[in-house]
Amino acid sequence: MSSHSQTGNSAGSGPSRRTVLPDPRQNPRFSGLCTYCRYPRLEDVLPENRPLDWVVYGVPYDTGVTFRPGARFGPRAVRDASAYVKRYHIEHAVDVCDALSIADAGDAPVSPFELRSTLNMVGEFAVELGDEHSKLLAIGGDHSIAYANMRATFARLAQQGREPQGGLAVIHFDSHLDTVDAVWGEKWSHASPFRRAIEEGFINPKKMLSIGIKGPLNSASDLEFARDSGVTVVTREDLSRTGGAGLTAITNFVRALAGVPTYFTFDVDVVDPAFAPGTGTPSIGGLTTSEALQLLRLCRGVEVVGGDVVEVLPDRDVSQITALFAAHVGFEILALDAAQRGGGARMHISK
Repeated sequence: MSSHSQTGNSAGSGPSRRTVLPDPRQNPRFSGLCTYCRYPRLEDVLPENRPLDWVVYGVPYDTGVTFRPGARFGPRAVRDASAYVKRYHIEHAVDVCDALSIADAGDAPVSPFELRSTLNMVGEFAVELGDEHSKLLAIGGDHSIAYANMRATFARLAQQGREPQGGLAVIHFDSHLDTVDAVWGEKWSHASPFRRAIEEGFINPKKMLSIGIKGPLNSASDLEFARDSGVTVVTREDLSRTGGAGLTAITNFVRALAGVPTYFTFDVDVVDPAFAPGTGTPSIGGLTTSEALQLLRLCRGVEVVGGDVVEVLPDRDVSQITALFAAHVGFEILALDAAQRGGGARMHISK
């Protein structure tokens, strides 16, 4: 019997389905197979914990990068760092593993020399994972892979008879808009996933919020497609200005998304390279890791239907701090869903 089949959940209440973890007091976090947050492998999930709420999978792919390569090793690094991500979320007052049944499905197939065909393969792989209502969390890889996971998420909702009219809402953390038409003639790189998804109709630009965008840019025209399409952009400077206009814009946007199926996509380069150096397109003047987590937590109440965390480049990382941050971002996305299902009230700890 594998360690993942041991009961590590001591809670006596909550839903019958849950995520069964190894007991860290018996099986140290540095031992055993390396899965995301020590969640069970998909094939090891016991029948009583099906159907699954979430399936996590890696996309070891970086052929879509326009600067430093190496994010293909991101899923391994994030899984390794995630061994020290624990199960109980203090701010949301929810035990994620009691609220949700989650599994790690391993990595999607990739073809390192073929960008478009890889995105098709990843989408086809993802749409078949888990159970009918399982949600998908992809660990990249470069940001081009978001296209595949968004498409798979939209397709799964359509199969359930829940196809979002006009496309998915999207909350996007990034230094870059990723709506360039083409780079060096390539339309499927990490510079273009949201433009392609908007064109194909499975995300709704008028229900898309891009947080943390900053310059400098190649051209002022880099802003045009997103703004002309109706994307709401909150720049890093908007968040820094006195008066709280940036936070107000985010709060109002999130409130308007009540009941709307929403996809979260998080590029770690939204964080300043002082805090997340392990990325391929670093952009200075970014958020701190603490600020990024706070902004994610502001999104409580949104109906999360899928997500991704991308652009971890382990070779440029220092002491695993970027990979650890990315592992926590994935956990924050899961925790938003757990909290939305009634996992608990907000908890504030006094000094």
